[in-house]
This record gives sequence, structure tokens and C-alpha cells, in this order.
Amino acid sequence: MRKFLFRRRISTTSPAARGVIVISDIGNEPDDQMSLVRFLIYANEFDVEALIAATSTWQKNVVHPETMHALIHAYGEVRANLLLHAKGWPTAEELDRSVHAGQPAYGLAATGPHQTSAGARAIVEAIEREDGRPLWICIWGGANTLAQTLIEMRSTRPEAELTQLVSRLRVYSISDQDDAGLWIRREFPGLFYIVQPSTQDADEYYFATWTGISGDLFYRNCGGADTSLVKNEWLDTNIRSKGPLGKVYPRWMYIMEGDTPSFLGLIDNGLNAYRRPDWGGWGGRYVYRQPHGEPHPIWTQGGTLLSGGTSQDTVRGADGRECTSDQATIWRWRDAFQNDFAARVSWTVADYAHGNHNPIAEVNGHSGTAPILIDADVGKPVVLDASASHDPDGQRLHFSWFHYSEAGSASGPLAGVTLSGTDTAKAVVTPTAACRPLWLGAAPPCPGTGTAHIILAVTDDGSPPLTSY
Repeated sequence: MRKFLFRRRISTTSPAARGVIVISDIGNEPDDQMSLVRFLIYANEFDVEALIAATSTWQKNVVHPETMHALIHAYGEVRANLLLHAKGWPTAEELDRSVHAGQPAYGLAATGPHQTSAGARAIVEAIEREDGRPLWICIWGGANTLAQTLIEMRSTRPEAELTQLVSRLRVYSISDQDDAGLWIRREFPGLFYIVQPSTQDADEYYFATWTGISGDLFYRNCGGADTSLVKNEWLDTNIRSKGPLGKVYPRWMYIMEGDTPSFLGLIDNGLNAYRRPDWGGWGGRYVYRQPHGEPHPIWTQGGTLLSGGTSQDTVRGADGRECTSDQATIWRWRDAFQNDFAARVSWTVADYAHGNHNPIAEVNGHSGTAPILIDADVGKPVVLDASASHDPDGQRLHFSWFHYSEAGSASGPLAGVTLSGTDTAKAVVTPTAACRPLWLGAAPPCPGTGTAHIILAVTDDGSPPLTSY
């Protein structure tokens, strides 16, 4: 007996399932502002707990909450139009109240007793708000405001209570942009942390998964990606020309939206990457391992094929050739997440009849966005029927089924499968092995069960075409 995991998407209007805090060195250069525009255009997907203006190695002695307020003002001008397309958009006033200044100076030197900030207090309040959900902290700059939060909590709470509160947190950091990240990971080993550890400069950004959002040309690390979708010409046409919120989306200095991967995986698009970083999704894929210099395992990059899997994906690029890289775990989805962004920006100026909306996927009678778990025997085909899927705008649908062969490597053996009917509404999946061979044939003893992730991508004929998973 073996299992496979089928993952799919159903709607962009489901209730917010994830509390989110953003810590940003906004004002340092344009990419944080760009990322915040995209974050606001998806604000109905999140419960926005706090937006914290912070320092970093690039902006050591000043914070810019006023820039956050300016973008929220533009969002407020278009919120009424967004509500024509989906529910759940917070008011501009609510978002304004969530903006706070973090630690006013660089790194750990700006933390300690009597050095609290409004941002640190806001994080404490969010952590203490018991609602049963994880609290995601997206770090786009330095981590010292989070460090100050943890310092304060450790000084005022019993160890058992502190451990329980910290267990609620999920951190996705865009590299290490001050000296606080390593300290946090050392002092709080139970903290869920996604990061490629780095020096506090740009010298190691080249290696980071997050550069797959758009770093192909600047970092020269993403051979195969379609660069046209992240150039200013595409952004001028599809984003900046559309309404008050598009107007405040700046031109990039180095790359487009380097911080965006920290929240792309939180969007409720059926890929469910927020459940497990090794499942992969718009924000990339990570493995659980202990990098050199780290005191314990974290969600990060690396790994070896001899022991089960790495953080790299192998993807056929725009040039038709296969490319294997960490960055490919993000750019493999670029068509979809850029088209999705463009469609939502269009929502800010169009009525429902003139906007495009995501297809609704239904498989074997199941709707919703939770994964479908199916037990299957080796050699016995399983039919996956998505013919009940439909489009809210009445458009024709195109189906693409694929085995995400790298996904799920942190949970045990990966199974082998074959697929037929991959471009039709009805696919047949046949398990071929509970544990597929590893690199060079090396393999530990097989426990008799393994997992394979099967993805259905449903794309409509709209402009831009939208994909649901």
C-alpha cells in the first residue's frame, strides 16, 4: 500500500486562514514598496495583524511607516471596486491602524531591556491573541524587531508558556539582513524558520531561492525562466497603468519584488505550501536540514539526492531545456502568479463583468482547497476526474496534470507514479513503486508506503489567463 497526495485550488474568496505580520525596511529601495502593493492586492487572503517599518543592513538608522500609509491610502481608493470581485478586503482604516515603527536602529545593538518599540508590542499582542492559527511573520528587512519581541516575552513569561507562544510562529525571512536572525535561531530552537542563512550584505543573495521571483538577469542564476514577465515594459502595461494602486507601484532598481516570495505561499491557491515548505508553491520549496553554522535544523536550501532529496526543482524553461535550481522552485509558476497579479490589479478599475476570475476546480466530487489524500496500491490505476470544474466567467478551461516529483521529501519516501490523460479533464494515475530509487540507485530500506504529489492546473481563456490548482 502506498499513498499519493492530490492538491488543487477552488477559490480566491475563502475566509482569511492565516494571520500575517510584515516586517519591512521599506524606503531603502523600491522593491519593498512593490511587494507591499502586491500584498495589498491580496489583502483579502490574510488577516493582517501588523505592518512594521524596520531597519536593515541597507537602512540602519531610520524607518519609514509613512510610506506604508501612502500605499494604504491608494488601496483605500480602490477597495470598493475590489469588493465587486471578492469578499474579505480590510478597510484602509484597519490597515492604517496595523502600521507601526519597529526598532529604530540596526541589529541586536538596538534590542534589550527598555528598548521596546511599537512594532515589538504589536507582535506580542498578535502572538498572545489565541485563535488557533499559526502567525506568519514575513521578514523583508532586519529581524531585530522580532528579536526584541522575543526578548521581552522571555523576560516576563514562564518557560512553558513562552514555548507554547513561540510554537505559533512561522517565520519566512528574505535572507539575513541584520545580525538578529542567527541570534533568534540560536536562542529559540523550537521556532519555525524559513531562510537561506547569509552574511549581512548582498554577497550571498545569488544563492537564495527568493531571487527566483525575478532575479534572472541581475543575479544570472535562473537559466530558463521567462524574463519578459518581470521587466518594466510588462509591469508598465499590466500594473502601473491601472488605477491609483498601480500608479504607486515603482520601477525596480535591482530586481522586481525580492520580498514577495515570503507571502506568495500563503495565498490560498490550492498548492498549500503554507502547510509544509517542502510541498512547494509560488513562494518556493524548502527542505528541513541543518546548514553549516546553524545550531539546529531549519527550513532552508540544500540537501543531497543520496539521502532523499534537495531543495532544487528540475523544470523545463522557456528555451525548452531542463534547468535544475533552487530559483526554479519559484519561476516555474511565474506565468500564473504574474497573470494573477495583473488580473487583480484590473479588479481595482473594472466591474465584475469586465474582470477575469479564477477557475473553480472540482476533483472526484471534492471542492475546497484542502489536499485530497488517496490511498492506492502499486500497479492499480486511480482515476482523477476534474470534469465538474468550471469558470465563473463561462470561459473554456484547459487542464494540465503533473507529478511534482520533488515535493514532500521531508516526510519520508517518495513514491513513483505514471500519468496518462495529462492534458484532459480526466487523468489516470498508476502507482509504480512505494519508494522510487534515489540518485545512483542508492536507497534506504523501503517501509512499504510512500507519497507522491499530483498537481492539477486548470487555466481559463481569459485575458490574462488565470490558473487554479
